Amino acid sequence: MDIQLVNIGFGNIVCANRIIAIVSPESAPIKRIINEAKENNRLVDATYGRRTRAVIITDSTHVILSAIQPETVAHRFMTKTPNL
Repeated sequence: MDIQLVNIGFGNIVCANRIIAIVSPESAPIKRIINEAKENNRLVDATYGRRTRAVIITDSTHVILSAIQPETVAHRFMTKTPNL
């Protein structure tokens, strides 16, 4: 299995093969997912204190917060060349 990495902003990189969803944080269900992950120590905050614009959900039930738009993360995810 080939490991692919995706830059989620500010030099933070996640394994693209483990990503299930990239969503916007504005809806109530996503806010509940974020709160549950925080309570269960499964939340990774990669925003560096900035506003959360994308929520990345992994197959290991970890939730990663990013300060870049979901469209930008998805574009980086879909490109063939690494965006490191």
